[in-house]
Amino acid sequence: MKKFISILEAGKLIHDGDTIMIGGFLRCGSPEKVIDEIINNKIGNLTLIANDTSFPEYDRGKLITNKLVKKAIVGHIGTNPETGIQMHAGELEVELVPLGTLAERIRCAGAGLGGFLTPTGVNTVVEKGKAIIDVEGRKYLLEKPLKANVAIIYATKADPYGNLFLDGTTRNFNQVMATAADVVIAEPDEICDEPLNPAEITIPGIFIDYLVK
Repeated sequence: MKKFISILEAGKLIHDGDTIMIGGFLRCGSPEKVIDEIINNKIGNLTLIANDTSFPEYDRGKLITNKLVKKAIVGHIGTNPETGIQMHAGELEVELVPLGTLAERIRCAGAGLGGFLTPTGVNTVVEKGKAIIDVEGRKYLLEKPLKANVAIIYATKADPYGNLFLDGTTRNFNQVMATAADVVIAEPDEICDEPLNPAEITIPGIFIDYLVK
């Protein structure tokens, strides 16, 4: 059985200066209640690993708007003007990562790998500061794993054992992030009394530390 916690308890698991992963693709599949608790507690100096910085008034975007993030490692920032404003003002460091590379870097951390080679970004600004490795005459960038202190993920429903079902495109980054953090907090819309059917389990409970009721 997994440990059920309240939103208030979930907020206490996140600390100033933490590196946090937050699932979701824009507003799809985001754990909004835990994000709101981070804002209520004014937990700052965070390094955010996410697909994006969402919109200024929603989920991850509100962390930016409230200036609680010191660094964002994301695939894009175009839907949140506040991210660009803070970046150009020197208040926020932004590391833009191609989306496929971002997902694979997270997967590498979850799988215990030291990184992976990709041609994506060769001969562009993406290669700055990275090792370039030649394999049979083709250049590749060595991309290193991304791991977090805490991953906060969304689920459509969960069972008492922490098994999760995520419907449709809400799966996005939630699945891979569940494998790559020291502590994983799941925020399901529904918690079932009975175990989920194995055929509908999207994320096995072995990856989940806490379920938010």
